[in-house]
Amino acid sequence: MIGTIANVLAVVLGSGIGLLIHRNLPLKYVQVTFQIMGLFTLVLGMKMALTSANPLVMVFSLIVGGLAGTAFQLDQKTQNLSAKLSTLTRSKNENFSKGIITAFLLFCVGSMTILGALEEGLRNDSELLLIKSVMDGFSSIALAVTFGVGVMFSAIPLLIFQGGITLMAMWLGDWIPANYISEISATGGIILLALGLNLLEITKIKIIDLLPALIMVPVAMWVWGLIPQ
Repeated sequence: MIGTIANVLAVVLGSGIGLLIHRNLPLKYVQVTFQIMGLFTLVLGMKMALTSANPLVMVFSLIVGGLAGTAFQLDQKTQNLSAKLSTLTRSKNENFSKGIITAFLLFCVGSMTILGALEEGLRNDSELLLIKSVMDGFSSIALAVTFGVGVMFSAIPLLIFQGGITLMAMWLGDWIPANYISEISATGGIILLALGLNLLEITKIKIIDLLPALIMVPVAMWVWGLIPQ
């Protein structure tokens, strides 16, 4: 878990630096940073999504996962939890919830997160996650400038999600095929595209409701493998 712990600390440290900058930054600069993060998220999401070798698997996973997330009201429950955290921390930043959700998605749905956590769990190799920690640390500075203290609190779901994958890999062993990981990453790219559109205020997609799609991908890939090609 060394890589995940380093990643969490990097996000907390980067967020702290971003908060110090944010306090002395005029609103117009914060807005520009907000728009840049939206554009960057669109490009990153598109790059990830285009790596899919099985678009039907991706569409199926998103539809089923989105329906499940909507049925369980995951987005609303996440918003309610974020509101409670905002109250507990006495944060007056209206972007508190956006900060948690945006940072968590950017830090957790990429292939580097999954591959790094699997490498650490399967081979006790933290190198990839340590590289990711440096990247996330710098990213969290820009995110905290835009969204405030909510970005720092994204370290909690980051620890649970990334650490959970590492522990799962330690338990399951070497059975996860590389193409499964690739498709999970590509599906995550579609979710990041939706996030980028939201950040640019083009859409109001309930991003959290789409997250079960990442769980559906391995199921869809298994079914796809049973179908004669």
